[in-house]
Amino acid sequence: MSDPNSIQVARAAIRMALSATREEERALKAQLAEEGILAAAADYGGDFINLLKKGVERAVVVAVREGLVADTEAEQGVVAGAAHEAISQVLTKALGLSVGGKIGVARRDSDISVAVFLSVGLLHLNEVAIGLAHRAIG
Repeated sequence: MSDPNSIQVARAAIRMALSATREEERALKAQLAEEGILAAAADYGGDFINLLKKGVERAVVVAVREGLVADTEAEQGVVAGAAHEAISQVLTKALGLSVGGKIGVARRDSDISVAVFLSVGLLHLNEVAIGLAHRAIG
């Protein structure tokens, strides 16, 4: 049995967030496009508190720029909600600390997922966190 669409899209968002280089990101994006999945990613680095706002903004901007969603309030709101949820999932590990990582967004049909993969730093003691959220655009 094949995976439901929502699981495939979630995996794609996670894979985009995990991509280590721009080249890897571009290759993965092309591979996913062959599978009918639109995908994009945006880097982030800085204070976690700023990620709450900037991360949501970056997810929306990259989703619109790469054609994953229309430039409408409704579709942007779906991405913003999913990004906020994904970022909220890593809140307890990252609050008050510096983070660096990537936000991945993927869509096929009405399914859209946002994943955030972060390295959470405190001196030389690093933690890793990942958050994921799914929404449907209807």
